[in-house]
Amino acid sequence: MNLEATFLKSKKRLNLIYKTYRKLEAHFGKQNWWPGETPFEIIVGAILTQQTTWKNVEKAITALKKEGYLNEFALWTLPTDILENIIKVTGFYKVKARRLRNFLYFYREEFNFDMRKMSSLETFTLREKLLNVNGIGKETADSILLYALNKPIFVVDSYTRRFLKRYALIDKDLDYDEMREMFEEALKGESMEETISNYKEMHALMVELGKNFCKTKPLCRDCPLMNECEKVGVYRI
Repeated sequence: MNLEATFLKSKKRLNLIYKTYRKLEAHFGKQNWWPGETPFEIIVGAILTQQTTWKNVEKAITALKKEGYLNEFALWTLPTDILENIIKVTGFYKVKARRLRNFLYFYREEFNFDMRKMSSLETFTLREKLLNVNGIGKETADSILLYALNKPIFVVDSYTRRFLKRYALIDKDLDYDEMREMFEEALKGESMEETISNYKEMHALMVELGKNFCKTKPLCRDCPLMNECEKVGVYRI
């Protein structure tokens, strides 16, 4: 494929992603993610949501709030066995307790529990630091950056990957950052505020699409993207 054809194919993909964003927004409405009263609560939620449902995370968050533990200082001094018991509902609670501890250690050592100081770092400088924290991968790091700290970075998850493959927007396996950059380019707004809003909304809309229609066994017949999707009819509907 020559350079001109490659460029046109890439541009078509970006246009399709943006059109999909608007179509899903019209269908599902504004999502206003991520639920959380404070940046710290969002960070805790991003770590706890690994390999579980948000419903279970909400139960753990509510319990932490009720006991007065949902702040940096209280969580830092909380005995591990008590923390494990509170977050047990999220599954893999011993692993997640260690990951929360790892983040808290990083947050204290690097920023003295100062959210503004952490947020002041350039996006990818902070991302690199977060990725060095044991137990924080790219999806979790980017969730923290986008939702807790309002950084312009898109979050790729399993729903996003499934959408890209079924919608025939990729013809090979792209790595996480290649997919992230594709969405970022397609959804870039006229201002930083609009860009960040687009990234948040599209990520949330991908989750809604994946949970409601584009499941492992998809419900193509009722999907708002049925007329454009390359994989309609591949699975029983």
